[in-house]
Amino acid sequence: MFHNVIQVIPYEDYSVYVYFEDGKIVCYNAKPLLEKKGFAPLRDQNFFMNACTILNDTLAWDVSGHRDASTCIDIDPDMLYSLDPAIEKIA
Repeated sequence: MFHNVIQVIPYEDYSVYVYFEDGKIVCYNAKPLLEKKGFAPLRDQNFFMNACTILNDTLAWDVSGHRDASTCIDIDPDMLYSLDPAIEKIA
């Protein structure tokens, strides 16, 4: 089964609320990624907040700024879906 992401909302604490098409909502904590070399762009909070999007039907950060799915940082949607459901956070 494919778990398509339909909305993502990043927060300044490096968490992202991820909304799936079946109604499930999870909160993804991206802080552990900040220490990994491949995720270095995420350390810039401005980039983290503004480049956060949906590419490849999942949570991603648009590295090139051209919505090129081949140059994004994306998170496995199955892993995201396996997270415990979250209560929607009012922005």
